[in-house]
Amino acid sequence: MAHSYADDLRLAHVLADAADNLSMDRFGAIDLEVSTKPDMTWVTESDRAVEEAVRRTLKTARTRDAFFGEESGQQDGSVASARRWIVDPIDGTSNFVRGVPVWATLIALEDDGEIVVGLVSAPALGRRWWAHSGGGAFTGKSAMNARQIQVSRVADLTAASLSFSSVESWEDIGKEQAFAALTRQCWRTRGYGDFWSYMLVAEGAVDIAAEPELNVWDMAALDVIVREAGGRFTSLAGQDGPWGANALATNGRLHDAAMAYLGHFPDVDPLDHGWGDEDDPSLTVPAQDSGDSEGGTVLGFDR
Repeated sequence: MAHSYADDLRLAHVLADAADNLSMDRFGAIDLEVSTKPDMTWVTESDRAVEEAVRRTLKTARTRDAFFGEESGQQDGSVASARRWIVDPIDGTSNFVRGVPVWATLIALEDDGEIVVGLVSAPALGRRWWAHSGGGAFTGKSAMNARQIQVSRVADLTAASLSFSSVESWEDIGKEQAFAALTRQCWRTRGYGDFWSYMLVAEGAVDIAAEPELNVWDMAALDVIVREAGGRFTSLAGQDGPWGANALATNGRLHDAAMAYLGHFPDVDPLDHGWGDEDDPSLTVPAQDSGDSEGGTVLGFDR
């Protein structure tokens, strides 16, 4: 019988309830303490308070489990434990600081290298999303007021909705032209950003979400929710799960098509230099569903 993580998910809801109370108490405060981390990103008193509260509860409720948080980065629990809680206390800190309600606490449980529980709580939006392995994905205001969610059935880029966080960040991995080409292929593009892009994929409201630079705490909770909703979550190199430095989440049907544009393999020279509005026969991607391991498909961007 497969292991059930229902109890762990219930605990994640308890952790999120406490996190929501702490974060909402300071959201919009004119005296909010904000500082800059070494990577030049913002951190607030609420980021630290939420993470510490979650860590403290887990230290009592799951004594053997390890803990990894964005702010503390510390590991608790048994050294031999295969279980680790991964927490981003406030995903979307810039929004939190500016009074934009699109931010959330992300709580995930990793067991033996797989994310098995994920919860995203966005109290300023009055929304929460969650899933555990084999249990489906849900959204609502609470576990008692929820509906199951599934990804869309859109199968063509020309009918697809794409969400992203920023355009400039694609330049850092040499994919700005490829990303622009993908946006031109899609029916609709919007910068919902951060966790929300991926939750909209899980709900079926958006079909593709991608970001070129992320950390595991940004992605862990999102991964299992997208998968349990029927979608696919990988790095831009095609690695399943939140273990790369970036993410591509889709309804599954569009994953290969999006990967043909955004697939990024750092050890291979990028093809971006030739990508533009004209078809270029030098731009090829592996043949898909053809059974031909030596063939290729020309990827043209002629509009």
